[in-house]
Amino acid sequence: MYSIIFKQEQAHDDSIWCCAWKKGQRDNINHIVTGGVDDMVKSWKWDEEKIDLRHVFEGHALGVVSVDINEDGSESNYSDKTNVESHSPDGKYLASGAIDGIIKVFDISAGKLVHTLEGHAMPIRSLTFSKDSSMLITASDDCHIKIYNVQHANLIGTLSGHGSWVLSVDCSPDNTHFVSCSSDKTVKVWEIASKECIHTFNEHLDQVWCAKYNHNGSKVVSVSDDRTINIYDCPT
Repeated sequence: MYSIIFKQEQAHDDSIWCCAWKKGQRDNINHIVTGGVDDMVKSWKWDEEKIDLRHVFEGHALGVVSVDINEDGSESNYSDKTNVESHSPDGKYLASGAIDGIIKVFDISAGKLVHTLEGHAMPIRSLTFSKDSSMLITASDDCHIKIYNVQHANLIGTLSGHGSWVLSVDCSPDNTHFVSCSSDKTVKVWEIASKECIHTFNEHLDQVWCAKYNHNGSKVVSVSDDRTINIYDCPT
């Protein structure tokens, strides 16, 4: 059953713009990292019931817009530079999105542009490859989400449902679903095969900047301008 299972209010002193979730291969800890307009990066531990604050990292001066965790959970990376790009899990492709709505896909080993995708009408907000690297899911200020076949650059589908900018997308580990979030204050779960939204969470009070799956796709974390971190149960 889709449900919210935890809410951490006032998690930052200002809007929270980014998050990441990885299970550490060394320590087996569920690491969640968040970054916000308060210039802070915070590291949290999820214990299946709540999140506990572990570390606070300082040093930024312009708000933190991007965070990530390495695969073993031992290091966090964060940035105050705005960038919309994604590497395919197989290491072959790099996709980048621009404010003109155009997406470029590059072959990393060959060092060349292989696809130009012009489906969106407004700036690109987020890109994510499926975990098998076969699909690219894109989100834009035009309120639409698009799914492309990476190898042939074919448009698989255009998905509508958000009432405002789509700010983030993330694909599930089993490549069957993806999660999106928006300035319309919602988090949506989509089924890729049917191209349908199968659940909408309405738990945030302001625009939702980022949503990410956990390591097995059973849960999702989201962060918002309302300074709250939400954890949802998403049945697999």
